[in-house]
Amino acid sequence: MRKELLKAVKRVVIKIGSRVLTDADGTLDMTVIGRICEEIAFLRQQGLEVIVVSSGAIAAGRSELGLMEKPRTIPHKQAAAAVGQTRLMLAYERSLAPNNLKVAQVLLTSEDLGSRQRFLNARATLDALLGFGIIPIINENDTVVVDEIKFGDNDNLSALVTNVAEAHLLLILTDIEGFYSADPHTHPEATLIPLIKGITRDVERAAGGSGSTVGTGGMATKVAAAKKAGKNGVATIMVSGKRSGIIAAALQGEDVGTLFLPSDTGMNRRKHWIAYTLRPSGRIFVDEGARSALLKKGKSLLPSGVVRVEGRFERGACVRLCGLDDVEFARGLSDYSSSESALLVGCKSAEIERILGYHYGDVIIHRDNLVLL
Repeated sequence: MRKELLKAVKRVVIKIGSRVLTDADGTLDMTVIGRICEEIAFLRQQGLEVIVVSSGAIAAGRSELGLMEKPRTIPHKQAAAAVGQTRLMLAYERSLAPNNLKVAQVLLTSEDLGSRQRFLNARATLDALLGFGIIPIINENDTVVVDEIKFGDNDNLSALVTNVAEAHLLLILTDIEGFYSADPHTHPEATLIPLIKGITRDVERAAGGSGSTVGTGGMATKVAAAKKAGKNGVATIMVSGKRSGIIAAALQGEDVGTLFLPSDTGMNRRKHWIAYTLRPSGRIFVDEGARSALLKKGKSLLPSGVVRVEGRFERGACVRLCGLDDVEFARGLSDYSSSESALLVGCKSAEIERILGYHYGDVIIHRDNLVLL
């Protein structure tokens, strides 16, 4: 199965975690980075395009600043990122140079991908870099990022990058062999699961939190990344980045790590952007009739089905759709702002212009801008 699936892979996103790139005291492990870069060079020789999403900037900066533990305040994290990012890029540049490969630094925040125009600009930039044979090294822009525009972790970022770059595979390098039935650090009897056909609630429950002093992502975030990539029709392979030759082995279809198969019910790229890249600004509550029409009949959301509007959002913002049970079941781009939507609660479409004095359209959210979760 793996060999057949991987035959179609021409562009791969490789996510490399902090625990892979650093040694026990939190400094960059140049031996590991050099080995990974050799394997990336091998992929390029096979004709594959490679995009790297790399953690490690804060960890590298921490050691340079003489901090004994992971920085806790935002200014300290940003200072460590500012110092460490240059060290990280230099490490990749020096390690790829012997194979005549060049690197480009790409720093992103969620705002960059939340704007559709900037999202498309990012895609065009990555396409151009790959066209020149350059390896993009992507990281979150930790120097300026705050919680409001933070991706959360580089596992999440790597899943979003697979959509931006229209990649065919997400390869996650972590510090364990793959996905286990339980956390192998605390449960020695845990067994490796080589194939996950679908990410169920049981799979998500089996994923634990982060035990790292240098990284932000645990197994739960990696499973979430695989789920997001899968909704885009992209498979994910999770392997141990500490093993020599693991990248080539994974891309050649060897039975290593864990393969997460893509979802059978994938989304188009624009709907994937709405569901997973945009940050919802508010909530619209709908009655059972509207919920049923959206879920079962593929309808747009009419103002007559809206019972309540919560939060503040502008026209075109991403909002959560919730039923009367308070459970989110969809997301979409609203054709009306929160204040406008509140005035239109329960009204008929024909009454919109009379109520507002103007008319953008007959629906609150069009089905083309709506994603069922």
